[in-house]
Amino acid sequence: MALDFKKMKEKLALSESGGKSRGDSVFWRPQEGDTDIRILPTADGDPFKVFHFHYNMGEAARGGVLCPKRQFGDSCPICDFASRLWQEGTEESKKQAKDLFVRQRFYSPIIVRGEDTSRARVWGYSKTIYEKLLGLCLNPEYGDITLVDDGLDFTLSYTLPKTKGAYPSIDLVPKRKSSPLLKDKKEVAALLESIPEFDSLFEKKTTEDVKAILEAFVSPEAGPFSDLAAPSGVDEAIRELTA
Repeated sequence: MALDFKKMKEKLALSESGGKSRGDSVFWRPQEGDTDIRILPTADGDPFKVFHFHYNMGEAARGGVLCPKRQFGDSCPICDFASRLWQEGTEESKKQAKDLFVRQRFYSPIIVRGEDTSRARVWGYSKTIYEKLLGLCLNPEYGDITLVDDGLDFTLSYTLPKTKGAYPSIDLVPKRKSSPLLKDKKEVAALLESIPEFDSLFEKKTTEDVKAILEAFVSPEAGPFSDLAAPSGVDEAIRELTA
């Protein structure tokens, strides 16, 4: 009997997720190939959510840290520290600063055609996709792509990179014809009720929490900045920002 490649992909996905089925998670990640999806309408009229993260902060902050400054208007020790590194002006300090600068990530509630449509999933995507979706919404030929009765599905094409270190390629193409979200209106109501509160998806950390993460990251035992010696001024910056 020939090898069941679909089953092999499922096993690999399960292994990569630590033994937890991706179907158990509210977050959805595309698999290689074409997948039809539908972006769901939200009660606030804005299904395109923007979050600001700091990455590369070690195992204690795996998955990123929400930036208190960009996300909530509070002070952010990581932003301050990254700015200090950039101002040092050395090749090494600028490289480290770029790793710590805040990055945007975008999320929308969706359903995936061919999968369970009784609950919403959350899809995270890039700024390029975000701007493309906004452009379609503002294009009078498309308008409100999230309409329940005659919105638009999209075909998402996901291609894995062929070279090491490259990023996957994603293309998003709207269907030519509009369609209802679901045939049964009761199912539509239940589906929309299942959209998670986006404010609860990621842990909100206070300025003090973020300060503690920074302290742990730049500690001499584990910090990648330990090779930036006192004459450069970075050690002093660490002391000021974590005092």
